[in-house]
Amino acid sequence: MNILITGGTGFIGKALLPHLNHDQVTVLSRNPNRAYQRLGHHIKVLTTLDSLDNLDEFEVVINLAGEPIADKRWTDKQKEEICRSRWQLTRQLVDKLKASAEPPHTFLSGSAVGYYGDQQHTAFDESLEVQGNKDSDFAHTVCRKWEEAALAAQSEHTRVCLLRTGVVLGKGGGALSKLLPVYKMGLGGPIGSGEQYFPWIHLQDMVKGILFLMRQGDARGPYNLTAPNPVTHKEFSQTLAKVLHRPHILSTPEWLLRIGMGEAAQMLLDSQRALPARLEAHGFHFCYPELERALKNTLTEPESRVTRVE
Repeated sequence: MNILITGGTGFIGKALLPHLNHDQVTVLSRNPNRAYQRLGHHIKVLTTLDSLDNLDEFEVVINLAGEPIADKRWTDKQKEEICRSRWQLTRQLVDKLKASAEPPHTFLSGSAVGYYGDQQHTAFDESLEVQGNKDSDFAHTVCRKWEEAALAAQSEHTRVCLLRTGVVLGKGGGALSKLLPVYKMGLGGPIGSGEQYFPWIHLQDMVKGILFLMRQGDARGPYNLTAPNPVTHKEFSQTLAKVLHRPHILSTPEWLLRIGMGEAAQMLLDSQRALPARLEAHGFHFCYPELERALKNTLTEPESRVTRVE
């Protein structure tokens, strides 16, 4: 297939690209040299969508681009960049798609479980209807408008899948790259009360899920890209310390987290017991449904390849 990918040089994109080596892949990147260095020279790089009148040449669009949401404090400027990098690019893609005589048949677009806001201890799946009073929740607003922009592409010719992603656990990036130094020093521990649910997914299952939805012709709408066994933050923290053979005696109180991260701390304090009901209903099987095995694979075993989904 001929596939257009945004966010191809990011944490998930870099893991996904090796499994598309039998397809024609075009990556949108403002830095072609970095894209070629990270992804190889078998791909084509576009520096801007302005060079395309439409998306007729593509069969699939995978939209993973976006400024990392948890890397910096949420200043007004940073909030604007988080929103712009998602909403504006997605709208541009949809405009190009609508201008196509033969548009891509599949549009997979990023989102996150932040869409749901704080659901405390209640388990939920994609059928949960989130009330409009969550507009004061920045993460929810970002995801809701991101999804609304993507869904404008849906038609009898194009199906849209929304990838509501949890915390992706893998080597060389993501949340673990920030947590590991602290835990390896024996300073790790739960955040806040530790009772909030932590919706996680192994990087291999994340990639496998994208490949699965790309080829699942009847898939459309929102999908939780989360493992079927979410855990509380305390359970996650204890398991990570156990796998690393480090003590687990400290914790980070909520007040200290809010001083350090400001409003962005809410992302770590919200509880999201998200279940991947729609993926599993399609017959998707997780390689790493349990946290301990997922962490052991990521941290102690040789890196493995994702089984290609045909």
